[in-house]
Amino acid sequence: MSERKLNIIRVISGTTANLGMYIGGIPVGMLVDHKGPRPGVIMGGGLMTVGYFSIHRAYESGPGSIALPWLCFFAFMTGIGGASAFSGSIKTSALNWPNHRGSATAFPLSAFGLGAFFFTAISSLAFPDNTSSFLLLLSIGCLTMCYVSVAFLRIIPQGQSYVSVPADDGRRSSNPLRRTKSEGSKHSVGRPSQEPGMQPYDTLYVPSGHKSDENIEVTLEASDGEADENSSLISSSPGDVPYQDDGSKSAAHHDSQHVDVRGFALLTHVEFYQLWLLLGILTGVGLMTIKALWNHYDDSAPLAFIEKRQLRHVMLLSVLSCVGRLCSGIGSDLIVKKLHASRFWCLFISSSIFCIAQLCGTQIGNPHLLGFVSAITGLGYGFLFGVYPSLVAETFGINGLSQNWGAMTLSPIVFGNIFNLLYGHIYDSHSYNHDGQKTCPDGLECYRVAYWVTFAGSLTALGISLWSIRHAYVKKAKAKHSARLEDRDA
Repeated sequence: MSERKLNIIRVISGTTANLGMYIGGIPVGMLVDHKGPRPGVIMGGGLMTVGYFSIHRAYESGPGSIALPWLCFFAFMTGIGGASAFSGSIKTSALNWPNHRGSATAFPLSAFGLGAFFFTAISSLAFPDNTSSFLLLLSIGCLTMCYVSVAFLRIIPQGQSYVSVPADDGRRSSNPLRRTKSEGSKHSVGRPSQEPGMQPYDTLYVPSGHKSDENIEVTLEASDGEADENSSLISSSPGDVPYQDDGSKSAAHHDSQHVDVRGFALLTHVEFYQLWLLLGILTGVGLMTIKALWNHYDDSAPLAFIEKRQLRHVMLLSVLSCVGRLCSGIGSDLIVKKLHASRFWCLFISSSIFCIAQLCGTQIGNPHLLGFVSAITGLGYGFLFGVYPSLVAETFGINGLSQNWGAMTLSPIVFGNIFNLLYGHIYDSHSYNHDGQKTCPDGLECYRVAYWVTFAGSLTALGISLWSIRHAYVKKAKAKHSARLEDRDA
């Protein structure tokens, strides 16, 4: 099989794997939201294992051993499997640490971004230049990590705080049980840990009738028995915004446990279009930048040298993306809790980093300096993805996080293809036919215009992020004002 045909197969299979990850986001998200994270991780591990192992067997058997549609199907399976396992891990982190959701989701997000570096590093050390062994490593690694970790994957019910209901000797017989509200300054009630899928316990208080400060704690199991593990979110523990005792508490307590927007209802909210456009534009810019990195022309360089340089760029992108995701997730919590500002500031930072990366791309023509473009792009990618699940949960509610995140991941399909087609058109306009293939020996001049287009896209994302910050501020101010009016009327 010719090198050209092999390249076509690589591109097609890689594209179908990405389609599986993006298109599969909504259905696997619905599975995770309704059945919990464990089924999602189990299914994801199985799909990735079967997919990578099948591709490994096809590679071992040689060209013609398997039809291209089947190869694409197995690649598609790996994409869906990755999306499924990823959704389960993100949902678990978001549920277990509701007060530090940005930091909690940043760690699995950074690990997801570091996966390319991890497997590539092991492959390059253990069996360099051996694609078949690398595919086998992926199948075994996905199976092991998913199925070992699923035993420790569980939702910890959040402890509710309580206030005592004072007894009244004269009204003792008519005083009903009252569900207590949670406040950050009250004492929390310890509960035995529960396995996922069990309805959390409700803590009620009954007046004792002997002293006004004596209470009997009654712990009741929910009457409907088992429920899905998302029921642990029904507790009234504060979310990402600290609890306030003033008249603005209902606005500050805009926490995702009391919001549940999903499905077609997303289309009626302007915030959906904000987030969808920002994610699509910036991922499209990043994908085009990565593609441009592989097209620096040097006919004197051997193929092995080029592959090693590409491997370095992949590792650099992966590491800086991991760093960016940690900084963005943890930083977004600090922005909310310490500065009382919006998480959208992290998207402003990401857009600014992408602008810098595109400017570097328009000027750097030396292949030895392309590491700067890779590093800055990876950092921008990290700041983008590190905060996004927290923004989605905060805006549309935690109960539908997985399927809403799946809806968001449709945007890279649209904008990624738009920017890549644009890049291809610009590259082809500077190319000429050579041995039946279009080639461009002019280096940076082949696609400098494409970088200016993505720079304009990054500036657009910068403007949308600033508008989103303003929109969130105005919305929060209106909610505070409404809360004060309600408290005054009461």
